[in-house]
Amino acid sequence: MTQLSVNINKIATLRNARGENRPNLLETALDIERFGAQGITVHPRPDERHIRRADVLTLRPALRTEFNIEGYPSKEFLDLVVRVKPSQVTLVPDAPDAITSSAGWDVEANLEFLSEVVDTLREAGIRSSIFIDPDPKQVIAAAKAGADRVELYTKAYADRYKANPEAAVEPYVEASRQARKSGLGVNAGHDLSLENLGFFAERVPYLNEVSIGHALICDALYLGLEETIKRYRALLK
Repeated sequence: MTQLSVNINKIATLRNARGENRPNLLETALDIERFGAQGITVHPRPDERHIRRADVLTLRPALRTEFNIEGYPSKEFLDLVVRVKPSQVTLVPDAPDAITSSAGWDVEANLEFLSEVVDTLREAGIRSSIFIDPDPKQVIAAAKAGADRVELYTKAYADRYKANPEAAVEPYVEASRQARKSGLGVNAGHDLSLENLGFFAERVPYLNEVSIGHALICDALYLGLEETIKRYRALLK
C-alpha cells in the first residue's frame, strides 16, 4: 500500500501568523500520526516563514512514523538534516524565495552536485529522494546520482486531470516504470487531492509514498483532520 506523508508547512504558517504557538505544531503532528498518516513532511526554508529549524529539532525525537525533510541542499540545510537524521531527505531545486516548488531538478545538468549531496546523505544513514518531473531521462540520471528514490512532481497531472485523466497520468506511469527498472523507489507530490489522488494511485505502479499538504489541510477545514486523513488513506489502499 502507498504510504501517506502529510506536509505540515501550512500548520506552521497558521501558527506563525499570530506569533504564538497556536496551533501547536508538535501536537498537531502527533495527532496526524494518531489519525493514521504514515509520515510527516516538512520543508524548512531559509526565511523560516513556516517551518523553523527549531521545529525540525523538536519534531525529530517525538515522531513515531517516517520523517521526511524537503529542501534545497545548501550547506545550512545539509548541516541540519545530517544533525537530525530523518528517515528521508527530498532534494528540491527551489530558490530561497520560492513560494512553493515549481519544477523538478534537471538531474543530468546537476549530476556531479547531486551525486555529492546523495553521498553525504548516505554516509549519514539517510534515504535520499530527488524531486523530478516525470521524465524517464531524469529518472535514469537520478539513479546515476545514487539516489534511493525519486519524487515525481505532480502539478502537471493535477492541472490536466479534469480534461483528460488518462493522458495526464501516462507520463507518471512511464516514469515510475523506468524508476523500477533503475532500482529506484517512487514518491509523488504536489497538488494531489481527494479529487485526483485515487485515479493516480490506481494507475501509477510501484508508488511508495505520496506527500500531501495544501489540499489536505484545506479539506480538513471542512471535514476535520481525522476524517480527512481517513479519506486520503482510503484512496491509497
